[in-house]
Amino acid sequence: AITRSCEEGAVPKYVLTAPRFPEGTTSGGTAGAAGGRWRLHRPAAALPCPGRACGLQAAAAGRAAGLRRGEMPKLRGEAFWRETLRGAHYVVAPMVDQSELAWRLLSRRHGAQLCYTPMLHAQVFLRDANYRRENLYGEACPEDRPLIVQFCANDPEVFVQAALLAQDYCDAIDLNLGCPQMIAKRGHYGAFLQEEWDLLQRMILLANEKLSVPITCKIRVFPEIDKTVKYAQMLEKAGCQLLTVHGRTKEQKGPLAGVASWEHIQAVRKAVSIPVFANGNIQCLSDVEECIRKTGVHGVMSAEGNLHNPALFEGRNPLVWEMAEEYLEIVQKYPCPLSYVRAHLFKLWHHTLQVYQQLREELAKVKTLEGIVDVNRELKLRCQEEIANQKEGEKPKEGLPFFHWICQPYIRPGCKENGTKETEKGVRGKRSLEEEEDGNAELLSKNKQKKKLRNPNKTFDPSLKPKYAKCDQCGNPKGNKCVFNMCRGCCKKRAFKETADCPGHGLLFKTKYEKSLLWQSSQRAIPSPELSRKGDVDGKETAVLKETDDNAV
Repeated sequence: AITRSCEEGAVPKYVLTAPRFPEGTTSGGTAGAAGGRWRLHRPAAALPCPGRACGLQAAAAGRAAGLRRGEMPKLRGEAFWRETLRGAHYVVAPMVDQSELAWRLLSRRHGAQLCYTPMLHAQVFLRDANYRRENLYGEACPEDRPLIVQFCANDPEVFVQAALLAQDYCDAIDLNLGCPQMIAKRGHYGAFLQEEWDLLQRMILLANEKLSVPITCKIRVFPEIDKTVKYAQMLEKAGCQLLTVHGRTKEQKGPLAGVASWEHIQAVRKAVSIPVFANGNIQCLSDVEECIRKTGVHGVMSAEGNLHNPALFEGRNPLVWEMAEEYLEIVQKYPCPLSYVRAHLFKLWHHTLQVYQQLREELAKVKTLEGIVDVNRELKLRCQEEIANQKEGEKPKEGLPFFHWICQPYIRPGCKENGTKETEKGVRGKRSLEEEEDGNAELLSKNKQKKKLRNPNKTFDPSLKPKYAKCDQCGNPKGNKCVFNMCRGCCKKRAFKETADCPGHGLLFKTKYEKSLLWQSSQRAIPSPELSRKGDVDGKETAVLKETDDNAV
């Protein structure tokens, strides 16, 4: 057999086998019809490779499993959860730019039994090979199973085509119906599809029919328990095999998050026959146990609690620098963007960075993984020195359950324990958590630094920005001189419809219309040049004919 030598880490897909000739003949002689042909075929087993064997061989194994999966019946409901997902109780949530491979592996080392990928955009995943490689294909690892790939989508065909490209690399495909952010509203996906039941039924029915892996859904609740139950039953009937219920509505986010409703989750669990995961209010292992006891769910999913304490499912609170050291070691083996690493450390070190502001600034400015390792080493030394000088009987400050160098739950500002909504004057809405943890925005934003250099007297404080009156129609800022009290877009539509003017927006539909009428009336009063030319021609022809007649006479 002649095989092409492959690059380091490559797995040969085909083997070229030379023909065997009878004794006494040469390659130029006549060989048997069957024995004189070269054959190109797949090898019985992949050849071992010295390079990135983990990722590539796992990917090849995943594809082979996908082929075999077509011969096996697709597991459903309880059987899918018990056998494929191995009866997982502790689940790491899908988090954009946060549940990457390195973090999933860290979480699995500390008790997580099932992980989700970050939310992937189905349309981009379908058309962009680099996006597929960066987010799934290049991250294959045997330790990272069971794994569920989550997509956001609003088109059944696009969703299913993207899922078909991903199904050989995971154990199930999840449809995101829970994202409440403004980007989901603009893209028309996530929780903003929860009123379009016909569309969701078509998406899940088609996925359940075409995919060789089960389809699952992650949802948010409605304010009414009855409507939430009917919503869950509709998804189950369409073909959903596992349901994750976040016990908050799509309006509950950021500082208005409040406390998730376990009553909604309990009602859904009793109303459906498929496995149910609970999401919300999970900050420690006791929360997990209490949630399972009260709601009867099969498993509990954690997002923010996991980010602040990756050992949450082990029921322990490790030192923050120990978790950081372990995570950075995994990142060196399975690289990810530096922005992901920085964001994880801002959360792990949330309370410690409030004590050591200089380290916050250094973490914000560092540009390499080695630099982040150095920051972690410095943080470790400072914390150890503080521990050595700690007085006997000293308690944590600011009402924290543990000292700042210990991984611990994070309570969002503006959320009361009883679940009521509260917004303090200084709490910002959108992305408040990220902005708070990133520290001084000037240290993180190059664009703002450049703008400050160009405009040293300009202020970038959002609270000092002028307040604009809103458009009567759409809520966007209205024009200060608009005669209709609207924004330019709404004003243009109304002025065109009513043939009116708005000098404030420079829209002169009425003026231009009146000018066009005046021009048309003036044109009617002027003789047509064509008629004038026609009269001249007729006169000349008459004169010529008369002259001809005179000569003839």
